[in-house]
Amino acid sequence: MKKLFIAALLVVGLSTVAQERKERPIRDNSETSREKLTPEQRSEKHLKKMTSDLNLNEKQQEQVGKIIAEQGAKRDAFRAGKKAEHEAMKTKMEAERTATDAKMKTILTPEQFEKWSSNNEKRRSKIKEKMHDKRG
Repeated sequence: MKKLFIAALLVVGLSTVAQERKERPIRDNSETSREKLTPEQRSEKHLKKMTSDLNLNEKQQEQVGKIIAEQGAKRDAFRAGKKAEHEAMKTKMEAERTATDAKMKTILTPEQFEKWSSNNEKRRSKIKEKMHDKRG
Protein backbone atom coordinates (compact mmCIF):
# COMPACT_ATOMS: atom_id res chain seq x y z
CA MET A 1 0.00 0.00 0.00
CA LYS A 2 2.85 2.35 0.86
CA LYS A 3 4.51 1.73 -2.50
CA LEU A 4 1.26 2.42 -4.34
CA PHE A 5 0.81 5.70 -2.47
CA ILE A 6 4.41 6.76 -3.18
CA ALA A 7 4.03 5.84 -6.84
CA ALA A 8 0.84 7.92 -7.09
CA LEU A 9 2.55 10.91 -5.49
CA LEU A 10 5.49 10.51 -7.84
CA VAL A 11 3.22 10.42 -10.91
CA VAL A 12 1.27 13.49 -9.78
CA GLY A 13 4.48 15.35 -8.94
CA LEU A 14 6.10 14.58 -12.26
CA SER A 15 2.99 15.49 -14.23
CA THR A 16 2.80 18.94 -12.63
CA VAL A 17 6.49 19.60 -13.21
CA ALA A 18 6.37 18.35 -16.78
CA GLN A 19 3.54 20.65 -17.85
CA GLU A 20 4.56 23.39 -20.24
CA ARG A 21 4.71 26.93 -19.04
CA LYS A 22 2.13 29.11 -20.71
CA GLU A 23 3.77 31.83 -22.75
CA ARG A 24 2.30 35.21 -23.53
CA PRO A 25 0.94 35.39 -27.03
CA ILE A 26 3.27 37.14 -29.42
CA ARG A 27 1.91 40.46 -30.60
CA ASP A 28 1.32 40.64 -34.27
CA ASN A 29 2.89 43.50 -36.16
CA SER A 30 -0.14 44.23 -38.29
CA GLU A 31 -0.99 47.69 -39.51
CA THR A 32 -3.52 48.12 -36.72
CA SER A 33 -0.71 47.92 -34.20
CA ARG A 34 -0.61 50.98 -31.96
CA GLU A 35 2.94 51.91 -32.95
CA LYS A 36 2.10 52.12 -36.63
CA LEU A 37 -1.02 54.26 -36.34
CA THR A 38 -0.75 58.00 -36.77
CA PRO A 39 -2.25 60.21 -34.04
CA GLU A 40 -5.16 60.99 -36.36
CA GLN A 41 -5.79 57.29 -37.02
CA ARG A 42 -5.68 56.52 -33.29
CA SER A 43 -8.15 59.34 -32.62
CA GLU A 44 -10.47 58.14 -35.39
CA LYS A 45 -10.32 54.55 -34.12
CA HIS A 46 -11.07 55.71 -30.57
CA LEU A 47 -13.99 57.83 -31.79
CA LYS A 48 -15.45 54.92 -33.78
CA LYS A 49 -15.21 52.65 -30.74
CA MET A 50 -16.89 55.24 -28.51
CA THR A 51 -19.58 55.84 -31.13
CA SER A 52 -20.45 52.16 -31.27
CA ASP A 53 -20.20 51.65 -27.50
CA LEU A 54 -22.19 54.74 -26.51
CA ASN A 55 -24.45 55.21 -29.55
CA LEU A 56 -23.29 58.79 -30.07
CA ASN A 57 -25.22 61.05 -32.42
CA GLU A 58 -23.43 63.20 -35.02
CA LYS A 59 -23.24 66.30 -32.83
CA GLN A 60 -21.80 64.25 -29.97
CA GLN A 61 -19.33 62.58 -32.34
CA GLU A 62 -18.04 65.97 -33.48
CA GLN A 63 -17.64 67.29 -29.94
CA VAL A 64 -16.10 64.08 -28.58
CA GLY A 65 -13.75 63.95 -31.61
CA LYS A 66 -12.35 67.35 -30.66
CA ILE A 67 -11.78 66.23 -27.08
CA ILE A 68 -10.05 63.03 -28.21
CA ALA A 69 -7.76 65.02 -30.52
CA GLU A 70 -6.87 67.40 -27.64
CA GLN A 71 -6.13 64.47 -25.34
CA GLY A 72 -3.95 62.81 -27.96
CA ALA A 73 -1.86 65.93 -28.45
CA LYS A 74 -1.43 66.38 -24.71
CA ARG A 75 -0.59 62.70 -24.24
CA ASP A 76 2.07 62.88 -26.95
CA ALA A 77 3.56 65.96 -25.31
CA PHE A 78 3.54 64.15 -21.97
CA ARG A 79 5.38 61.16 -23.41
CA ALA A 80 7.96 63.41 -25.03
CA GLY A 81 8.69 65.20 -21.73
CA LYS A 82 11.79 64.56 -19.61
CA LYS A 83 11.66 62.35 -16.53
CA ALA A 84 12.43 65.29 -14.26
CA GLU A 85 9.21 66.90 -15.41
CA HIS A 86 7.26 63.68 -15.05
CA GLU A 87 5.65 64.42 -11.67
CA ALA A 88 4.58 67.91 -12.70
CA MET A 89 3.15 66.54 -15.92
CA LYS A 90 1.39 63.75 -14.02
CA THR A 91 -0.38 66.33 -11.85
CA LYS A 92 -1.23 68.39 -14.91
CA MET A 93 -2.59 65.35 -16.74
CA GLU A 94 -4.79 64.49 -13.76
CA ALA A 95 -6.23 68.01 -13.90
CA GLU A 96 -6.75 67.58 -17.64
CA ARG A 97 -8.54 64.28 -17.02
CA THR A 98 -10.88 65.99 -14.57
CA ALA A 99 -11.57 68.77 -17.08
CA THR A 100 -12.21 66.20 -19.82
CA ASP A 101 -14.66 64.39 -17.56
CA ALA A 102 -16.54 67.64 -17.02
CA LYS A 103 -16.67 68.33 -20.78
CA MET A 104 -17.85 64.81 -21.54
CA LYS A 105 -20.54 65.08 -18.89
CA THR A 106 -22.03 68.08 -20.73
CA ILE A 107 -21.97 66.26 -24.09
CA LEU A 108 -23.15 62.76 -23.16
CA THR A 109 -26.41 61.63 -21.66
CA PRO A 110 -26.19 60.34 -18.07
CA GLU A 111 -26.34 56.72 -19.28
CA GLN A 112 -23.65 57.33 -21.90
CA PHE A 113 -21.46 59.11 -19.35
CA GLU A 114 -21.77 56.23 -16.88
CA LYS A 115 -20.80 53.71 -19.54
CA TRP A 116 -17.92 55.92 -20.73
CA SER A 117 -16.65 56.31 -17.14
CA SER A 118 -16.91 52.59 -16.55
CA ASN A 119 -14.99 51.83 -19.75
CA ASN A 120 -12.27 54.31 -18.76
CA GLU A 121 -11.87 52.76 -15.31
CA LYS A 122 -11.58 49.29 -16.82
CA ARG A 123 -8.98 50.53 -19.30
CA ARG A 124 -6.98 52.30 -16.58
CA SER A 125 -6.96 49.26 -14.33
CA LYS A 126 -5.85 47.08 -17.25
CA ILE A 127 -3.00 49.51 -18.00
CA LYS A 128 -1.94 49.58 -14.35
CA GLU A 129 -1.97 45.79 -14.29
CA LYS A 130 0.23 45.63 -17.38
CA MET A 131 2.66 48.15 -15.90
CA HIS A 132 2.80 46.14 -12.69
CA ASP A 133 3.49 42.94 -14.66
CA LYS A 134 6.29 44.60 -16.66
CA ARG A 135 8.01 45.87 -13.53
CA GLY A 136 8.03 42.46 -11.95
